[in-house]
Amino acid sequence: MGGALSITLVALAYPSMLGVSKVSSSPDRVIAQTQWGPLTEGDRDFVVKVRAAGLWEYPVGQMGLKKGQSKAVITASKHLIDGHAALDASCRKIGPMLNIAIPNQPSPQQQGFINTLNADSGAQFDKDFANILRITHGSIFNTIAKIRSTTKNTLVRTLADQANDTVLDHITVMEQTGLVDFDQALFQQTTPPKLPSSDLTPPPPAAGQPEVVLTPPVDSTTQPPALPGESSGQAAAPSPTVR
Repeated sequence: MGGALSITLVALAYPSMLGVSKVSSSPDRVIAQTQWGPLTEGDRDFVVKVRAAGLWEYPVGQMGLKKGQSKAVITASKHLIDGHAALDASCRKIGPMLNIAIPNQPSPQQQGFINTLNADSGAQFDKDFANILRITHGSIFNTIAKIRSTTKNTLVRTLADQANDTVLDHITVMEQTGLVDFDQALFQQTTPPKLPSSDLTPPPPAAGQPEVVLTPPVDSTTQPPALPGESSGQAAAPSPTVR
């Protein structure tokens, strides 16, 4: 299990510009003035991170429904699918509204998560499932809090509220499996391995490529919140100018 974790546990650290090799180190830099408030590089990164998280956690949730050995793992899998379908719906609305390109595929590192769990079976699957997902959710939790407390953009703030509730729920259901190694989780969260940006960046969507949609389950209990643009009738407003 240690080997699998060591190569994949910084899944949510992404460059500021999706698909662009030169990365700015100024997350507070305002890149657009929008009707929902200024948009910073950090805000844009956050929307990309939330979308990218769903692109690997949703299929892992589907995998868990088939391969999970315990009722707790199956329950956690249902929460992954339900929560990320709702988050994805929000990202796919917010992206165009803020002129943010969102990925259609997970990063190479995130694909590594999927590959690791796909190769697992039996009790090893349950153990890796609970620990990998507990560590990644724990790693992004502080990022959500920072975005929520600092963003001046109401769309990003709404997404941060939704992500906070979803990630806390997923942390909780992973812990309820009884399989989480908390010492290992804390170590991995505080000392993540350094990987090249190419491993951490999801490929940009290809021109004309159909947008990947994470379909909600038929028994979904989670709905995406109404966005400020929707509630004010401004969802179709012109995109901001990014600089």
